[in-house]
Amino acid sequence: MKTDAKVLICYNKPVSVFSIYNGKPAGSISSSHGMKDFVSNDLSESGFSKEIGNIKKILQEYFIEVKTLPIDGNVENTINKIVNFSPDVIFNFVESIEGISTYEYCIAGLFELLRFQFTGNVPTCLGNCLDKERTKSILNSFGIASPNSIIIKNHNNISQKEFKLKFPVILKLQNEDASIGISEYSVVENFLALNKQLSFLFENYNKDIIIEEYIDGRELNVAVLGNKVLPISEIQFEGLPEGFPKIVTYDGKWIAESIYYEYTKPCCPAILNKEMKKKIEEIALSAFNAMNCRDYARVDIRLDSDGTPFVIEVNPNPDISMDSGFARAAAAAGLSYADLLFTIANFVLARKEYDTQIKAS
Repeated sequence: MKTDAKVLICYNKPVSVFSIYNGKPAGSISSSHGMKDFVSNDLSESGFSKEIGNIKKILQEYFIEVKTLPIDGNVENTINKIVNFSPDVIFNFVESIEGISTYEYCIAGLFELLRFQFTGNVPTCLGNCLDKERTKSILNSFGIASPNSIIIKNHNNISQKEFKLKFPVILKLQNEDASIGISEYSVVENFLALNKQLSFLFENYNKDIIIEEYIDGRELNVAVLGNKVLPISEIQFEGLPEGFPKIVTYDGKWIAESIYYEYTKPCCPAILNKEMKKKIEEIALSAFNAMNCRDYARVDIRLDSDGTPFVIEVNPNPDISMDSGFARAAAAAGLSYADLLFTIANFVLARKEYDTQIKAS
């Protein structure tokens, strides 16, 4: 029997705002056959849009009416369509508006202003987690370790004498996600390579850069659903050619023909001893709560050579498509993909019911 509720699936229309997304010279990827002159299969643009149809079909088995709404910069049109449909549940898959990731939290704020319940995280959480420097400050205030770092707002203001971080270091865009701008050139061993990559990033993205001390060790992804930590996943880089740092790059996530895509493989559940597993779970849940996450998030952790965990990212509203790491962790916990979607929808329905009871009292 279907639940008497209407569901609206909101997602951003795919659009490009950068000429380069994978953090290296335009029009090339590193493949097992050498450098290619073009990117033929960027799944960041095509993958999730195709997934929307599958999600809609699954949710139609549970709810009386399910619609989709691609969102762009036409706010008035978006408001009218949401209000006219009047959904009980909004599945919020919006990660940017017209390619601008800093608008991600704005659409969640719009849902709040319109007083519609939505899945996932609230605007403050989304905004804080997108800002890597702010995330570190919040985590550190709760005693949660993250790599030492500095923010560079202008390439001209960095000098070798004042640079206090230990090499190797990794360079990232301060307020982007989805590994935009991250490649094999992001990890640098000396000041000359650092300046070269800084120049490249400023020239092509015109954004602040965060430089972190690189934690050369195991990478663990920890999915949190509600207040439950799902089985831990480890990113394995076996077979990655020498000279390629063991990191999750844009190519590794989205470019199906690349070396990183071929040699960035998840293992879930990760092989961890009982003590380390418990420690990682506790840190992930602490980070989830410190950032005020809601419903679901993914916490990325690296272990240094001594086995000390460092939180490198907190990802609210991570990818939950059918082949995502989050769905894989849910499956390892015994949840089918339909179970995962239904569980997230029920978080919203529970909040809606609570609000109804409060208003009636």
